[in-house]
Amino acid sequence: MTITLITGANKGLGFEAARRLIEEGHSVYVGSRDVKRGRAAAESIGGRFLQLDVTSDASVNAAAADIRRRDGRLDVLINNAGIGGGGGKPADVTAEDLEHVYATNVFGLVRVTHAMLPLLLKSEEPVIVNVASGLGSIGVVTDRSRLESSFPTLAYASSKSAVTMLTVQYAKAFPEIRINVVDPGYTATDLNGNRGHQSVTEGTDAIVKLATIDTDGPTGTFQDRNGTVPW
Repeated sequence: MTITLITGANKGLGFEAARRLIEEGHSVYVGSRDVKRGRAAAESIGGRFLQLDVTSDASVNAAAADIRRRDGRLDVLINNAGIGGGGGKPADVTAEDLEHVYATNVFGLVRVTHAMLPLLLKSEEPVIVNVASGLGSIGVVTDRSRLESSFPTLAYASSKSAVTMLTVQYAKAFPEIRINVVDPGYTATDLNGNRGHQSVTEGTDAIVKLATIDTDGPTGTFQDRNGTVPW
């Protein structure tokens, strides 16, 4: 059975990805900072609750130790946990705004990946899926025909751009792991006040696709549900 961990999985894209992957036969750890919500979410879909705060070394290391004790390996890591923030005019965004957003979106991803790498390297078909955004694509945000070009989200967009570069660097460093980054698209979640035009199922299409590849699958790519996304 494929052992999968999804961070930020108690709601939104993470929850839907967990539900779909459980249907695919994965044993899914539903990572959540909030114990009550995370446990309820996991129980509702037959997942395995894992208390996990991506901003805390102690929490992440404890989660890795728990997976090691229970399964001895990890096959799929989905770095989904993320926050918004730092919106408004770029002139009003402070360094503290970036620190707050990066703590989860960037440093949290690195913290979890670093802790889970030894477990992933014990898998026969290890996979990492990083959840970014079209707002993190320079090609997308400079294309005036794209909706993303009209959003002045300095902190969030730059954090997701960092995620795309982290993905490329990890993919180069670990050719034995299939490591890709996805743009879910403008999906209705709490992150955007449920204003997105896609359903969470549509938003998780690329996540699920890249979480279910084997050793012949792509690595170091940026994809959405329709195909390749420009860097």
